[in-house]
Amino acid sequence: MKISARNRLKGKIIEGTKGATTAHVRIDIGNGVIVTSSITNEAVDELGLTVGGNAYAVVKASDVMVAVD
Repeated sequence: MKISARNRLKGKIIEGTKGATTAHVRIDIGNGVIVTSSITNEAVDELGLTVGGNAYAVVKASDVMVAVD
């Protein structure tokens, strides 16, 4: 696979919870950091995502917001 996004975080799927239409997939990328993604149930099935499997969290954002109290 080739992809233009540079923010690819490789990790292991530690949890996948399907809802009515959307699933939450949690990926452990190491050092105690967990990335959670909301994707469609269909995408979970098409990608064959399973707990214990390897996956990439790919981050592509046009901007990042920062806030303080």
